[in-house]
Amino acid sequence: MDKFVIKGGRRLSGEVTISGAKNAVVAILPAVILSDEPCIIENVPDISDVRIGLKILREIGAEVTNMGNYTYKIDPTKICRFCVPYESAKKMRASYYFLGALLGKYNRARVSMPGGCPLGARPIDQHLKAFSLLGADYNLSQGMIDLKAEQLTGNQIFFDVVTVGATMNAMLAGVKAKGLTVIENAAKEPHIVDLANFLNSMGANIMGAGTDVIKIRGVEHLHGTDYSVVPDQIEAGTFMIAAAATKGDVTLKNVIPKHLESITKKLEKIGVNVEEFDDSVRVWVEQGAPLVKVNVKTSPHPGFPTDMQPQIATLLTLADGTSIITESIWDKRFGYVDELRRMGADITVNGSVALIEGTGKLNGAPVKACDLRAGAALIIAGLAANGVTEIEDIFHIERGYDSMEVKLRQIGADIEKVSEPEELQTALERNNIPENAEAV
Repeated sequence: MDKFVIKGGRRLSGEVTISGAKNAVVAILPAVILSDEPCIIENVPDISDVRIGLKILREIGAEVTNMGNYTYKIDPTKICRFCVPYESAKKMRASYYFLGALLGKYNRARVSMPGGCPLGARPIDQHLKAFSLLGADYNLSQGMIDLKAEQLTGNQIFFDVVTVGATMNAMLAGVKAKGLTVIENAAKEPHIVDLANFLNSMGANIMGAGTDVIKIRGVEHLHGTDYSVVPDQIEAGTFMIAAAATKGDVTLKNVIPKHLESITKKLEKIGVNVEEFDDSVRVWVEQGAPLVKVNVKTSPHPGFPTDMQPQIATLLTLADGTSIITESIWDKRFGYVDELRRMGADITVNGSVALIEGTGKLNGAPVKACDLRAGAALIIAGLAANGVTEIEDIFHIERGYDSMEVKLRQIGADIEKVSEPEELQTALERNNIPENAEAV
């Protein structure tokens, strides 16, 4: 079992390069299925969700070649299966993008219900609504989703709620559907635009990505392409907050500053300096300058991202005054709060609202990551805390952050990834023995 051990109190400084976007690449990899030729995908982050996605592509018959330098060549022409193996699909939420891609290419798909982080109910009703309107029949049985269609035909799709996953799946299924597909109340996140750009680079005809109305005119064939994944907005935001929490001075390279606007505005209100350049941002806190309270409400893009909520909550535990965070996207996003309390945070949760009394300090403690972004928040807490923090269940973090401990060491953090034998951990837990207990 791997864990992170962090010795806190070090001011981060220097430069860090941001990887390709997790939320874009997990849809772009399945989208390659729609091509009639091989594709080359660049700026692919080395994260576990990507490794699972590539494994699924191989399992259904695609040829995947690692070309080095975060680049993969994927040949989908030998795909011979329309069922994504259950054991692989259950490990990642984004496995449901294989539904849209396989249905769009072969009019057939079978994938398990999505796995991933436990952030509450993950209904796929809007996905199924889109597939049905395009002409597919679906069946849910024993945790598997079956889709079949004689012919996909363009249609008007109106989502009852703004949903990133269903928007992307409707795009995947609609690019080769006959006629015009109009997606209304569509999500507008940067990864929506990136998926549209990728599909258009293969010959798709998608207009309006990044707005709430996306129009897709179906095409018969999609060709190979060479495409670079957009930089990761959430990884960038996480490092911005890590710099602020340690009152450091960090320059982030390979970013799109416009994608970070909602994060930048909140940081500036807290008292953090942010300077934007063409493809980089510098984040720093003046020595002795206080961090101050701010209220945050998550909302769909261009609002403040829910995926940044745990990180900014951690920063606000170090600020002066009382801050209020309102979570409007996921109903179980405050699972990390108990872990921050172990480190001295004063946070009260009432439903979708968290009240944070800034204490100005955190103390190292043994904690567990309960999901991807919660894990990132605990890393930030450990970096800013007095003493040593040990974070368990870091497999959550590795789903979405490429070599995070390596990047943090490059800018001055004292963080190590250590392993302990799983059989030892199991025995300790079984006998309720503290790991550091003295022999008697």
